[in-house]
Amino acid sequence: MRSKFRPIVLVGLMVLGLGFQRASDADDLQPPEGFRALFNGQDLTGWYGWNPHASVKLEGEKKEENLAKQRAEFAKNWTVENGELVNDGHGPYATTEEEFGDIELLIEYKTVAGADSGIYLRGTPQVQIWDSNQTFNPEKPTRRPHLGSGGLFNNAPDAPGRDPAVLADRPFGEWNTLRIRQIGDRTWVWLNDKVTVDNAVMENYWNRSQPLPAKGPIMLQTHGGEIRWRNIFVHEISPEEGKKILAEADTKK
Repeated sequence: MRSKFRPIVLVGLMVLGLGFQRASDADDLQPPEGFRALFNGQDLTGWYGWNPHASVKLEGEKKEENLAKQRAEFAKNWTVENGELVNDGHGPYATTEEEFGDIELLIEYKTVAGADSGIYLRGTPQVQIWDSNQTFNPEKPTRRPHLGSGGLFNNAPDAPGRDPAVLADRPFGEWNTLRIRQIGDRTWVWLNDKVTVDNAVMENYWNRSQPLPAKGPIMLQTHGGEIRWRNIFVHEISPEEGKKILAEADTKK
């Protein structure tokens, strides 16, 4: 039976040395070499609902009840349409059943005016997604959506990587491509082939005095506006590969 998913196949475009491939009408999901799919394009398998902000202060039975409720609510706000993972802007975050440490993540998204979303790494906020058409409000000087998406918004204001290095968002109605690399607490982000975060430390939002946890889930945030995701691929970076990448990055610095 022909799949409804519009998977990624190679059309001759290489993103920064990786075979990150654009969507086409091919029948089979084809992750780039060395990657595997986290979303099958057909259903919510491998994902559940969890907004950690809604449970972080709870303990014991109350926390267990809250987590169970969020899992039950997940399918009310998240659906699959034409191979796309769709959120209506509400409900718990789409959370991977698996936990990840050092990774390279490829993902595409399309959103709407007024958007405010993001990608949590190791269960920690976040690689930010904005509506970059918003006007800067001097009364909220640390909120800078006009600078665009792809920054580490939950770093301290003016910390390296907090705001994206360049404005790389595409117009509404077009798909945006994110490539995210995280090794330890050091993070790189490419948005639409442009470097928005270059080897910056991602702070632990939950406890800034501590480093990021060694592992955690990938989470797709809900924040009031419809957002669509597709072509979600992950490559788990081995210790040897991670050491090589960090050594090259240090030499570059």
